[in-house]
Amino acid sequence: MSEPLDITTLPCDHFVADPPAEKLLVVLHGRGDSSAGFHWMPEVLGLRGLDYLMVNAPDEWFGGRSWYDLPPDQEPGVLRSRGLLDALFDELLAQGRRPEDLGLFGFSQGCLMTLEWGLRSPLELAAYVGVSGYCLDPAALLAERHAGHVPERWLVTHGRQDEVCAHGTTAEQMDALRAGGFPLRFESFDKEHTIDPADELPLLRTFLAERMGVG
Repeated sequence: MSEPLDITTLPCDHFVADPPAEKLLVVLHGRGDSSAGFHWMPEVLGLRGLDYLMVNAPDEWFGGRSWYDLPPDQEPGVLRSRGLLDALFDELLAQGRRPEDLGLFGFSQGCLMTLEWGLRSPLELAAYVGVSGYCLDPAALLAERHAGHVPERWLVTHGRQDEVCAHGTTAEQMDALRAGGFPLRFESFDKEHTIDPADELPLLRTFLAERMGVG
């Protein structure tokens, strides 16, 4: 049996909530990073009433962490990590959290996990954001997605100059998801494998504020 995921809870930046905020954003990092790589989010987003659950991926990867192996061997790790996310969200619900008060954010490998877990899960969260990632197979994802998901709660962004995950591949996949009946929002930016502070970050802030009812 896999060990539970290692997590860190951060309050809504300098707006420290006591008791904790009702709204919670679960954050999944990319390969070679850790939850510490996103400790900037609460202060930079500055969203009142939103706490953050920073999650460490289960596998060690050259000083960081990873959700799954490199292609073509990623599927077993993805399946394992989907199960770990099932357990994590089950625990959040057991603590009294409601799906409509939860959001999921993922960067790179975390983006793939957001898509692969989120669309299949029967939970209908308030917001799903995937940045600079892709999915394994759009056709399989469409066939296995839970029917209750609302496309308007989904945002995927990518960089045209991404040197890690090809923009063209992700764009084609998002087009396939939309053509297959799930018209999620997809936005492209002039950036590399990162989060653009000038144009992308304001979009992420606005999207999360509107979908999660915070700000």
